[in-house]
Amino acid sequence: MLRFAAAAASSRASTGAAVASSLANASHPAHTSISYGTSSSLRPRTLCPSNQLASTTSFKLTGCQVKSMAEAVSTPKLDTESSLAGKKQALISLSDKRNLALLGNGLQELGYVIVSTGGTASALESAGVSVTKVEELTHFPEMLDGRVKTLHPNIHGGILARRDKEHHMEALDKHGIGIENIDIGGPAMIRAAAKNHSDVLVVVDSEDYPALLEYLRGGPDDQQFRRRLAWKAFPAYKFPPGLTVPLSLKSSLRYGENPHQKAAFYVDKSLSEVNAGGIATSIQHHGKEMSYNNYLDADAAWNCVCEFTKPTCVIVKHTNPCGVASRNDIIEAYRLAVKADPVSAFGGIVAFNVEVDEDLAKDIREFRSPTDCETRMFYEIVVAPKYSKKGLEVLRGKSKTLRILEASKNNRGKLSLRQVGGGWLAQEADDLTPEDIQFNVVSEKAPDEKELHDAQFAWLCAKHVKSNAIVIAKNNCMLGMGSGQPNRRESLRIAMRKAGDEVMGAALASDAFFPFAWNDAVEEACQNGIGVIAEPGGSIRDADAIDCCNKYGVSLVFTNVRHFRH
Repeated sequence: MLRFAAAAASSRASTGAAVASSLANASHPAHTSISYGTSSSLRPRTLCPSNQLASTTSFKLTGCQVKSMAEAVSTPKLDTESSLAGKKQALISLSDKRNLALLGNGLQELGYVIVSTGGTASALESAGVSVTKVEELTHFPEMLDGRVKTLHPNIHGGILARRDKEHHMEALDKHGIGIENIDIGGPAMIRAAAKNHSDVLVVVDSEDYPALLEYLRGGPDDQQFRRRLAWKAFPAYKFPPGLTVPLSLKSSLRYGENPHQKAAFYVDKSLSEVNAGGIATSIQHHGKEMSYNNYLDADAAWNCVCEFTKPTCVIVKHTNPCGVASRNDIIEAYRLAVKADPVSAFGGIVAFNVEVDEDLAKDIREFRSPTDCETRMFYEIVVAPKYSKKGLEVLRGKSKTLRILEASKNNRGKLSLRQVGGGWLAQEADDLTPEDIQFNVVSEKAPDEKELHDAQFAWLCAKHVKSNAIVIAKNNCMLGMGSGQPNRRESLRIAMRKAGDEVMGAALASDAFFPFAWNDAVEEACQNGIGVIAEPGGSIRDADAIDCCNKYGVSLVFTNVRHFRH
């Protein structure tokens, strides 16, 4: 008997499995139909756009017309005595191949037969994984340039069958369907697997592969783990015809952004039930009750600090990071983050991506403001992934009002919702990582390794600054930032003023392209000693920016990714 099935793919449209070969409107279920023909006899089923429904004699798909379905494909009789029947199997077909070797080798070590397609099969074989071609399982060749690989009852039967229904299991046995683990992309696979999450593990994020393998090695049959994976799967192919967000009142707040506005905090039950991470599910260990603005600022600080892999401190004021620093020594990182803008840091939110131990807690408690070297720094909130027992004790002694939050990292792939008059805007979260972005040198002078690293650091900071955003950074430390200005040149001037003399040789990152270069922001940055500039590119005047940087001997890199934040 099959114990469970599993499906996996990337949750990102840019890297998701089989996304490139999906129908253009596959993310909008209301725009697709399945045509079965008009005969009472069983016919092969064809997925096609609803405005091109098939007749019994022809169908259209991507502009190609086929006179007869029988002329296009044939369906051989399934071999119910397949050598794969009864064996544990994993069908893997991905375009996001990060951690693929880890997954393939891990499943093979657990005794799974690996079934795969196309480029995924080649990548697995290169990693030393033995692979069985998918055609041997489905008895059906790939068609339409790989657009149809796994749309077959042998696959979907394994996913949708209810394990507690005896006749379902008998049907699987009768037809020789032996899929037990499926790692596959495409809206149909993902939604089918998530729908049956009580029996199916659906994995849409390569970062979850280690947890999946640990589960398969004998971890507890944790329904919360299954629900968390299913929750991540549904947004993997986004924007359904209807959207329901189950909100539950967590607390009434003293007031909203201003005292005359009443307010409350609601938690998304679908997230809290699976401990999806973020400020909403954080634990408050100490301090006054959270306010409306506290939640906004803490969320901004936590989202920013979680971007970094090295020990990092982020200080936020009014949702903008005013200090960011990464160091192997987290105490040094904390002090540098404060130094970046001590006036703004006072009364701000401090976030760390590592444990707050006793030594760090003492420094937070006693550190004097760099402005006068006398006044102890005051903060509204400290947020971190964990605290040592002594660290928590020391922080509690700093102030009765200091809010101390323990939060878990946000899951990738979530939807971002924002209200406008009469409706809501939905978009994928801007959760691209540095690994997703390629820095392309477009100037005559190429940045050296240190300059490139500074540019990457500045770019990551700029992602969390309100547009128009300019960040100046050096040596893993933000020196200055300009935010929220209607024109980019003013943001540049604010950032340079904060950076002061340290601007010489520093990296500058802009969240969007520069519309003008000469006698504008690019030339002004070059004239003031900036060493390297990182920006998305894409302006009709990109050539001017390149020529300007070449004139002043400044390196210019294009990221081809914009990070607007409104």
